[in-house]
Amino acid sequence: MQADRETLRKIAHLARLEFNPDSEKEMLDSVNEILTWVEKLNEIDTTHVEPLTHMSEEVNVMREDIAKPPLPHDRALLNAPKKDADYFRVPKVIE
Repeated sequence: MQADRETLRKIAHLARLEFNPDSEKEMLDSVNEILTWVEKLNEIDTTHVEPLTHMSEEVNVMREDIAKPPLPHDRALLNAPKKDADYFRVPKVIE
């Protein structure tokens, strides 16, 4: 399967991608390389291969969720770059 310029433009539109028209040829070559690679993968016999749900067999080890007393204000504000009484000072975001 080979993509043409029209297909490339449709894909770019759907993916909300913008690229310089001068680089369209290079982009088209890259897409066609990817399609060629995928076609090669389709040639591999995978009838006895079980599908993966994860790339490795590692399992997340989570600690128990234990409620602890809250951090006191003075310790929480100890390393704050700016503070105002019992609160963190942050720059104004909405004008």
